[in-house]
Amino acid sequence: MIGNLSVNRNLTVLFLTVLAFALAPLPSNGQSHNKTQQAVELFNQGQDAHEKGDLPAALGFYEKALEAFPEFPEAEVQRGNALLALKRPDDAEKAFRRALELREDWTLAMSNLGSLLVLRGKYAEAEKLLSRSLESDVMNQAAIAAMADLRLRTNADEKVLRDLLAKLSSFSGNVRPTVAVLSAKAAIELRLKENAEAKSTARRVVDLDPKNAAANLILAEVALMERDPNLGESYVDAAENAGSVTNETKRLRAVALTMKGKKAEALTLLESIDTPSDAVKVMIADIKDGDVADLTGLEAKVQRTPEDINALTKLCHGLRVSNPLKAIEYCRRASTLEPNELSHAIGFGAALVQAKQFEQAAVLFRKLLTIAPENATIRANLGTALFQLKRYAEAKAEFRWLTEKQPESAAAFYFLGIVYDQLGEYFDALATYQQFLRIADAEKDKLDIEKVNLRMPAVQRLSKERKGRKSSR
Repeated sequence: MIGNLSVNRNLTVLFLTVLAFALAPLPSNGQSHNKTQQAVELFNQGQDAHEKGDLPAALGFYEKALEAFPEFPEAEVQRGNALLALKRPDDAEKAFRRALELREDWTLAMSNLGSLLVLRGKYAEAEKLLSRSLESDVMNQAAIAAMADLRLRTNADEKVLRDLLAKLSSFSGNVRPTVAVLSAKAAIELRLKENAEAKSTARRVVDLDPKNAAANLILAEVALMERDPNLGESYVDAAENAGSVTNETKRLRAVALTMKGKKAEALTLLESIDTPSDAVKVMIADIKDGDVADLTGLEAKVQRTPEDINALTKLCHGLRVSNPLKAIEYCRRASTLEPNELSHAIGFGAALVQAKQFEQAAVLFRKLLTIAPENATIRANLGTALFQLKRYAEAKAEFRWLTEKQPESAAAFYFLGIVYDQLGEYFDALATYQQFLRIADAEKDKLDIEKVNLRMPAVQRLSKERKGRKSSR
């Protein structure tokens, strides 16, 4: 896992530069000395451009420095970093290898080359380099982060991952960890299903580096595990904005789309992946089966195989509207088989709402909220249950949260407007109704738009007469 490729000007780099020339053969004449000085100046200009993010200029300076003084390992390493950032991995690999030829015991060059080889799938050579680097420098954060990436990619067993996690945790506790170390720690925590820890570590990364794609994808994965597709998709957006669209961003976005009922869009996205993983193949099969599945056939299937979790889950969701009482039973059975899977409990609660068992639904969703307070699906269902129970003051808190987190949600503004209206808070009701009308879909929300338009004159009059009150926010 190669970390931030930008260069920090510091005493270490200056020391390495001076050391390189101190160890170089003494110049035989004034012209050689001038070439050496010129190389140093060009290298420092490259450092300046690299810091400013001008990678083509930095690369140009590093290459001119190497023309002036070919045996300059620091320039080769920084040239490799610039090439890698410019998406030229073949040339970057050559630069890192050349740096190691010039200084074979240099752990920085070892860890950079090892990190790149991990990304390129050359695991055997990468492991040798990274192991050598760590033998020479046990505190080499780049090497330990790259080793963690290697172990994850090669599906190391739990004991190996836990040993690595302990080392990464010691970095994050005793020294100032790099973004690469924190990202590696979050990735291992996620693999070990320590989701709360993974989320906390990944958020720490994003605080340091908002454009860190790896950390945003970890946050997306956790949000989707918590059945919050909108939040998950926002993290996928952040990851894609930080770089290019990848197979992993496509997979996670497809998961979010599937949760939102947009299976056709999800399928199109998944089928655009040129080298689908086993997980992607399973998703494609599940979506296609779900589109054509006969619910009666699925019920017959769970009669034959009562612990078919896939069939139970589909029945939990598929029967929620047409037969919520049956859906409740299938959700309950799925939850019994997988008690730690939050989606089953959410499905059970949503079926209770559909069955108009609002009191039970409210109690359940209150409990689920203590587990996943940022889950929008839980909030929406809890708000709906409280609304139907006419517990408007409590419902207000849920719908306000939804409008703040999902400002594009017309439904949230619609219900929040009614809540304010019912509570006599006409100033807020008026503003909320107006926002609903601004973002509502003319076709999909046609009936609700008509209801709001009919109610608006009365709310405007009550607001002007100051018969209402503003809510306490």
